[in-house]
Amino acid sequence: MHKSAIKLRIDLLRHGETTLSHTLRGSTDDDLTEKGWLQMQQTINQAVHVYTHQTNQKIDHQSRNVGQFQNMVSNPLVQWDVIFSSPLKRCRLFAENFVEKVAAQFEVQSQLPLFLDQNLKEMHFGDWEGISTQTIYENEPELLANFWQEPTKYTPPNAETMQIFHDRVLKAIHNIQQQMLENKWQHALIVTHGGVIKLLKCLAMNQPLDDILKMSAELGQLNSFELDEDSSIRLVGKGCWGKLNSGENKA
Repeated sequence: MHKSAIKLRIDLLRHGETTLSHTLRGSTDDDLTEKGWLQMQQTINQAVHVYTHQTNQKIDHQSRNVGQFQNMVSNPLVQWDVIFSSPLKRCRLFAENFVEKVAAQFEVQSQLPLFLDQNLKEMHFGDWEGISTQTIYENEPELLANFWQEPTKYTPPNAETMQIFHDRVLKAIHNIQQQMLENKWQHALIVTHGGVIKLLKCLAMNQPLDDILKMSAELGQLNSFELDEDSSIRLVGKGCWGKLNSGENKA
């Protein structure tokens, strides 16, 4: 069993549907559709509902004075201590709106800290940016197939390599972990992209990086992880712990 004094929780929310959802968006700064915004909002509403229910159960179980927890229950958005987000519009605008809602609910100027991190952006797909996989398949079928099977070995033309993507995402996570420890934040919401979530899943499940494109990360859905002080990561609901490798991830 994995033991540690301090465990931090990070909930990664993937952006919803965008105007270019049928393509490899990567670093392209496209907008959320109305459906995409709704996907994210419904997921957050569900997470808040579950948290509020669990909080009420805890109060009942411990026979505490409900008045002590009035703010927590009536304002369940405080389940997150901080928000981190990719600066791309499909993530950033939702994160900013969320912070505004929390501020309005508490009637304060800034209740929930929000930090934008360039390293939380999606992988840059180079010449494939904004192009559908069907079009890529029609023009470069072998390269697309190779990339899908061995992304650590094959890189789209003028794109970010998988190793560079891996290293910058880990830099973001390590920075987030450090900020959380310094500020005594226990629970963070991270609004980001499918590639970032899939990468962390690979690491948490001790899978080779070549399996990254086989991992699931649905539009507008949450994936929750725990971070440990010894640079370990666990996918919530799974028993195993993986390592947040700072060096080369073997395929």
